[in-house]
Amino acid sequence: MVEQIKKLETEIRTTLGNIKDAVELDLFRLKYLVKKGSIAALFEQMKDAPPSEKPIVGRELNLLRHIAESEYKELKEKFNSSSPAKKQIDLTLPGRTHFTGTFHPTLRTMDEMIDIFTELGFGVAEGPDIEDGYHNFDALNFPPDHPARDMQDTFFIKSDKDLLLRTHTSPVQIRVMQNQKPPIRCIMPGRVYRNEAINARSLAEFHQIEGLYINKKVSLAELKGTLMVFAKKMYGENSSFRFRPSFFPFTEPSAELDITCYLCHGAGCRICKHSGWLEIAGCGMVHPNVLRAGGIDPEVYSGYAFGFGIERVTLLRTGIDDIRLLYDNDVRVLRQF
Repeated sequence: MVEQIKKLETEIRTTLGNIKDAVELDLFRLKYLVKKGSIAALFEQMKDAPPSEKPIVGRELNLLRHIAESEYKELKEKFNSSSPAKKQIDLTLPGRTHFTGTFHPTLRTMDEMIDIFTELGFGVAEGPDIEDGYHNFDALNFPPDHPARDMQDTFFIKSDKDLLLRTHTSPVQIRVMQNQKPPIRCIMPGRVYRNEAINARSLAEFHQIEGLYINKKVSLAELKGTLMVFAKKMYGENSSFRFRPSFFPFTEPSAELDITCYLCHGAGCRICKHSGWLEIAGCGMVHPNVLRAGGIDPEVYSGYAFGFGIERVTLLRTGIDDIRLLYDNDVRVLRQF
C-alpha cells in the first residue's frame, strides 16, 4: 500500500503543477479531496492492510492528504486574488419599488361577514380541519348511505374512513353544543374540503361561515329576519333576495337564500345556469336529531342554522366571473384589492 500512496502522491504533485485556473482546481478537488475521491479510497483500503503496516500506511496517508489540501488552499487563494474585481453598484440606477401587501379578497370578505354577525350578537367559534366521521356526518343526521360519505365527495385520510378533511364547518356546531349550554349564538368560519371537479363555480378547497342560534321558542321568522338583515348590510338595501325550499339532513324545514345574479342582473347566464339567481346560503331549523347529538333536549329548545360560501359572496361583491381567479395568484387580479 505504501507504493500506491507514493504513486498517488506523484500523480497529485504533477496535477497540481499543471493547474492553470479555478476550473481545473475544482476538478482536482472533485477527483482527490472529496469523500469519494482517490485519497479517501486509500483510507478505506487501509482496513485490509496487515496490522504491522497500518501505522506506516496511516502516517503516509495523513501526510499525503495534508500536502494535497495545503496545495489546494494556496492555489485557491491565488486564483481568488487574481480574479477581476466585482462590478461596483451603479448608484445612478432608480431604486426598486416596494409594493405594500393587502388582504386577500376572500379573507377580506370573511372579516366583513364576521363583523356584521358580531354586531348582531353572534360569537365566533372554531374547530379542527381534520374531523372524524361522527362529527362530520353521524351527529349531523347524515344517513349511513348518504352520497356525501362516498369518495367522490369527501377526502378521507384513512382507508377505514375514521378521519377526513371536513366537508363543511357544521361539525363545529356539534362541538359547541356539547361544550356550551343554551342559549347559543355563534358563527363558525373556516376552510372546508370537497372532492369535486374544479370549474368556474366550484373549488375543492374553499371557505364557509356557518351560524347557529339555539334558545327556547326560536322560530323560522327569526332565521329569515337575521339573514335579511345580514344580506342588506352586505349587499345593500336595494338588493333582491328570495328564500327557496330545500333539503339538508341537519335542518328541518330547510331553505336556500338566493340573490340576483351579479353578472347578468337576473337575465340568465352561464354563471347562474340561466336562472337569474345565485344561491349564497343554505339555512333551516336545526333538526331534533342534531340537537340530541349535541346534548340538547329538542322538547325544550329549538334553533336555526345557516351557512355561506365565502368565495361565492366574494364573487358577488367584486364582479369576478370565475372563482378560480381568486387563487391563480394573478397579480392583475390581486392588485385590485
